Amino acid sequence: MRELHTRYGRDNIGYLWLLGEPLMLAVVIALLHSGGQKSLGDINPVAFSVVGYTIFIMFRGIVNRSEGALESNLPLLYHRMVTVFDITVARALLEAAGTIMAFTVLFSFCLVVGYTEFPPQPLFILIGIIFVFWMSLAVSLIITGITYENRLLERFVHPMTYFMIPISGAFFRVGWVPRPWRDYLLYNPFPQMFEMIRYGAFESCTLEFVDFQYIVACLLVLTLFGLLSVRAVTRRIHLH
Repeated sequence: MRELHTRYGRDNIGYLWLLGEPLMLAVVIALLHSGGQKSLGDINPVAFSVVGYTIFIMFRGIVNRSEGALESNLPLLYHRMVTVFDITVARALLEAAGTIMAFTVLFSFCLVVGYTEFPPQPLFILIGIIFVFWMSLAVSLIITGITYENRLLERFVHPMTYFMIPISGAFFRVGWVPRPWRDYLLYNPFPQMFEMIRYGAFESCTLEFVDFQYIVACLLVLTLFGLLSVRAVTRRIHLH
């Protein structure tokens, strides 16, 4: 709640910015994909972009917010009950809440206007979103640790999230990528997560390129590095 109040306050629409910020970004992207494009099977381009970019916003938001997270919250660490891990998770949950609400609103709109049908496998949408959140949190833990008092590394965080867009799978299906590039792409677990979400959202999508065990293994490794990063930075923090 403190993070929510600090970021959005009570002025203007206040806490509604939690939903409004990712909602506006996703609407713009959806409108860009709506002009002059035909549906691919049962997939409308607007619905396709809503599913992809809205969830990608969660990753981008969580990772970007982790940069400089400690500097802006150092006073909280005077309380022994509050840890670096707590601060990072709180920020991640706040970003996730906003983007998931934006996704729900926009996908519901697509249902109402006939851009898409009711999801055939909604459970896979949920699992895919959980995986994306898990990856986002793990990466943010790493960044929280390595960017503390390191302005040089901080500069690379925002560009990194943009470089992730073309290899994230948010705007394309893995099956559209020719070999051997597809094989290289699948070393990145991110496109597999979006394939899973699209499988849950659209009838014609499949799990052909999804390896659950590989995704979980990658996430466990990232989480381990994230926890080690947080542990290392905790030892370096000196409160005066």
